[in-house]
Amino acid sequence: MSKIGVIGGSGLYRIEGFVLKKHQAVTTPYGKPSDRYLLGKIGKTEIVFLPRHGSRHNVPPHMINYRANIWGFQKLGVDRILSISAVGGIKKGLKPGDIVILDQVMDMTRNRKSTFYDGKSGVVHIDFTDPYCPELRETLKKAGKRAGVPVKNGGTYVAVEGPRLETASEIRGFGILGGDVVGMTGMPEASLARELEICYSGLSVVANYAAGISKRKLTVAEVMEAMKATTEQIKCLLGETFRLVPDERRCACGEALKEAKI
Repeated sequence: MSKIGVIGGSGLYRIEGFVLKKHQAVTTPYGKPSDRYLLGKIGKTEIVFLPRHGSRHNVPPHMINYRANIWGFQKLGVDRILSISAVGGIKKGLKPGDIVILDQVMDMTRNRKSTFYDGKSGVVHIDFTDPYCPELRETLKKAGKRAGVPVKNGGTYVAVEGPRLETASEIRGFGILGGDVVGMTGMPEASLARELEICYSGLSVVANYAAGISKRKLTVAEVMEAMKATTEQIKCLLGETFRLVPDERRCACGEALKEAKI
């Protein structure tokens, strides 16, 4: 059975029910990952967990070593990754506490090293039409129904550079472009996973209304509170997801490099 990687975002530094076996430091050609990986199990499923911002939340979004993080998962034998993140809600009807299974992404980041292929190891153009693994998305949907956890099926994640929050004008623009939620870490995680032929699915918790949607000042405290409030739901959703993930992958993620190299 394959190992499943879990990337925890703001407010999620551990998983309920996770039985830790060991902490594993990993060296990569791209430097150090955000922290040591936590290797263990939930039930019978082998899990590799990494806090995206470090266990002390000391790595800001624009300084995360995304390449090292994803490479480290591959080195540890992971072929599926579930990424959990806190986001701001843009789309009308999305409210704090909602859980969104992402299906599209718009990359507005500017200064991040976003590929493993810089020409030295060839030129690669991965197909990124559907940035999130369809098989994992279906598994999350089924898990939500079985666990009784309401999820929003489908959403476009707008990835911004950070670390500042967005302006009201930027959010209006993202909404016009079709963005549903906004966050600072969704890219290049998703594309790097695709380059390593790892299945990747994004699960976003709406922590607050994005800038200008409500008249309230945006604060970090409300993000942490929203994540804390959804901890039990995320725990149930992940537990059921791990039980439903098929042993063998039937998606195209594992052949992402086929016909992608020049």
